[in-house]
Parts: sequence; structure tokens; C-alpha cells
Amino acid sequence: VMRRNPFGMDICCRKGSRSPLQELYNPTQVSLSSTAILHQIRRDQVTDTCRANSVSSRKRRVLTPNDLKHLVVDEDHEMIYCYVPKVACTNWKRVMMVLTGRGKYSDPMEIPANEAHVSSNLKTLNQYSIPEINHRLKNYMKFLFVREPFERLVSAYRNKFTQKYNTSFHKRYGTKIVRRQRKNATQEALRKGDDVKFEEFVAYLIDPHTQREEPFNEHWQTVYSLCHPCHIHYDLIGKYETLEEDSNYILQLAGVGNYLKFPTYAKSTRTTDEMTTEFFQNISSEHQTQLYEVYKLDFLMFNYSVPSYLKLE
Repeated sequence: VMRRNPFGMDICCRKGSRSPLQELYNPTQVSLSSTAILHQIRRDQVTDTCRANSVSSRKRRVLTPNDLKHLVVDEDHEMIYCYVPKVACTNWKRVMMVLTGRGKYSDPMEIPANEAHVSSNLKTLNQYSIPEINHRLKNYMKFLFVREPFERLVSAYRNKFTQKYNTSFHKRYGTKIVRRQRKNATQEALRKGDDVKFEEFVAYLIDPHTQREEPFNEHWQTVYSLCHPCHIHYDLIGKYETLEEDSNYILQLAGVGNYLKFPTYAKSTRTTDEMTTEFFQNISSEHQTQLYEVYKLDFLMFNYSVPSYLKLE
């Protein structure tokens, strides 16, 4: 029978076939087993970092439903994806909409970016009862994607503070940052908040007042705080640096690799290592050191070395 849409109800719901979790830990395909070793190394790195930093990382033993709002659930393929803004999360949300849409979507790139971020389009783990949450955490394959922390931070800054269209961010955060970090700010800057300098953004992030006042916005919150890898055991840790291979490996484990590929397109505006180096040139070594402390667990946990451009005290 020719099936026009591989995501029709008849084949979407892998009943009777192996789950991604089984396929990951006991691969039937040789091509999947060598990659499995790489992911084992990444998992071990997270476990070791959590253990070594157990005092700071286990302060909150019990996760609340609010802690689970970044975990997107795919019932049909038994997968949970923790999304991290600025780490290909728009494309992963599009893919999750294809996987959970039961035939409604077939091409991730036909889904407009703003639609991918509409919360009602995807189901998150905090919408389930406690027993249902525990069942899914135990039996579903859990994955997330990470990125070099300072590259992600510069990407967030560029996107939220240098684009004219992001007025809601300028109003909510820009005005606050200008008021707090800029001496002799003009009335216009205080009103609009649309010309925040990277140095002011860094000063805002390391200001103890900021940490006490409210949690970081998700675009610059640590992966450690968004996805709770010391409390939730992630089976797969994908990296932005190997986005395509890691993403397609996950789709293969889910049994959809033959007809769904992760969308790739080269964005010329992408934040690179060289760009990040430039942004950090005007940051004092004292501020660099304090900022590194904020993101230190992300560096250690996901095996990113201290950037060579940093002048740590």
C-alpha cells in the first residue's frame, strides 16, 4: 500500500515495535552502536559533574511541575525533549510538531517559526499527573541539546538586544539594564532600552541583585537550571556543534529516520566562536571570571573547555 503521509495514524504509534530507549541501550543496527558509545561518554560526564558538585547541584531535591515546563512530550514515539533556547530549539520544536501531529504536518520547515513557539502546539511534562510524570521519566527516551555556553549567551544577546523588532525584550529587560548599569543614561534610553551594550548585559547577569530578583530569562538561563540534568537522567545529549548527526541519530532511534530528516540550513547570521571572542574583548577580567562562575556547571557538565580568549582572575 502506498502511504502518502508516513505520519498517518496507522504508523505513527509504534505499538509493538521497539521503543527509542530500547534501541539506544540495545541497538539492533550496527550503525547505531558506535554512536551509542559517544553518548555514553557524554552521559558519564554529566553524572560525574553532578556528583562532584553535589552540594550546589542537589539543593532542590524535589522538582516541581514548574521545573518541567521545558520538557516536551511525544507520546507516540515515547520521547521527551528538553528545549534550550538558542540551541536549535525552533527547529526541534518543529520536528516535535511533525512527530506528535499525527499527520497534520509532514515538513518541519513549512511550520512558521512563531507557530513552533505557541505553547498549545506541544504538550509539556508539567501538564501530567505525578504518576504519569514518573512513568514517562522512567520509560521514555529523554534528550536535550547543548551549546558552548558563551556562544549561546552572545547569540541570545544579539537576538534579543540588537534586533529592532524585539521591543518586548527592550522594554522588559533593556530598560532595567540601562537603569541599573548605565551612568547618566538619557531619558530616551531609559524609556526604550533598545541600545543595551554587551558589557552592560554581562554586568546585569553577574549582579547579585538580578539573581535574587527573578530567575534568568530562558534565553540566557543555564541549561543546568532549565533541564535539571542532575535530577533527570538524560539518555542523549546532543550538541549544537554536531547538530545534524545527533538530531538524525535521535530520529533514527525513534524509527522515523527514513522519512524525517532534521532541517538544516546555513544561517549566515549564526553566532560563531570568532564573534564571541570579539564580544568578550571589552569585558574586564573580573567580570569574565564572575560570568564564568555563573555558567561554570554548563561548561563542566557538557565538556566545554574554558575559552582561550578568557582572562580569568
